[in-house]
Amino acid sequence: MKIRHVLGPLPLILFASTAFGQDEPIRNPLTLTWGEPIEKKPGLTLLDEKWFPPFDDKLFLPFRGPGESAAKTAMAQALVPGTEEWKSRPYLADRGDGVHTSLFGTYVRKNELLVYLFYEYTRNRDAEYKPSELGFASDQEFRAKKEEHEFLIFAAYGITNSLAVELESAVFTQASQSRASGDTSAMPRTFSESGVGDTEGQIRYRWFEETEVRPELLSYFGVVFPLQHNKKLIGTRDWEFTAGVNVTKGFSFGTFMVKIGGFYSTGEEKLELGEYGIEYVKRLSDKWRLVGAVEGDQDEVQAILEIQYQVRPNITIKLNSGFGLTSKAPEFAPEVGVLFSF
Repeated sequence: MKIRHVLGPLPLILFASTAFGQDEPIRNPLTLTWGEPIEKKPGLTLLDEKWFPPFDDKLFLPFRGPGESAAKTAMAQALVPGTEEWKSRPYLADRGDGVHTSLFGTYVRKNELLVYLFYEYTRNRDAEYKPSELGFASDQEFRAKKEEHEFLIFAAYGITNSLAVELESAVFTQASQSRASGDTSAMPRTFSESGVGDTEGQIRYRWFEETEVRPELLSYFGVVFPLQHNKKLIGTRDWEFTAGVNVTKGFSFGTFMVKIGGFYSTGEEKLELGEYGIEYVKRLSDKWRLVGAVEGDQDEVQAILEIQYQVRPNITIKLNSGFGLTSKAPEFAPEVGVLFSF
């Protein structure tokens, strides 16, 4: 699916939002994945009660008494966890009060399980490699085209309002490294491998929540498991550990998150700079949300643009693509997936 196919409906949605504006704000039902209901400002509500009156089940159930109907409604509202409206905390309107996961613009609440199934393609025309690292006799560094196809699964669970755990695994990876024109080793023209890719887990803890003046502070610790001892191009052969912090603050024009982390591998036995970056999240409507980010890992930096569309209250489609900003970063890395909330 091309990005323009996703962005195409946005002007119509924003036009409809303005056309059906209202004098008084009404409750905006949001999903468990994106946050609790918020109070939308005039002109931003898609369905105005003056034009679209609320559904009255008494028209279809004439034998139900008004008291029973009211009791059913009250019970349904009571079953929704956290009924606070974000009018009192507008800085959470873009993201809700969940714990930020390692996925772009994705948050998990207490007792909530997120499952994300996705496919990612990565292309790098100038990927660095050493033939010796692939099992061939040459320690010289070369650059040539590298491609990867990955089918991944991600799961996150909110243990408390501040503590969450997650697991991500490339259940199937196919990677191919082309041989550079100046490479005279015995490496074939295209060296390929397939199998289980990187598998890692994280623990994420929010030290304190955001307030009107104070940003949110979250720290994380992760481990990448050495599941591929015999593979050279895919997976991980040594234990790898990551740790870092996220600082998040919401504003009327969007929510920003800044992160920085460290990386340690038992193979190289040295501590290095890990992932770093900045993320921007903006809710466009009840169903659409935009995420933009610049993310780096040492000297590989890329820009990411993501659009999220809520199909149902517990199902969200995520489409994004990364674009390399430095020579060592992949120049093109699209991703498509479906996020489920339980």
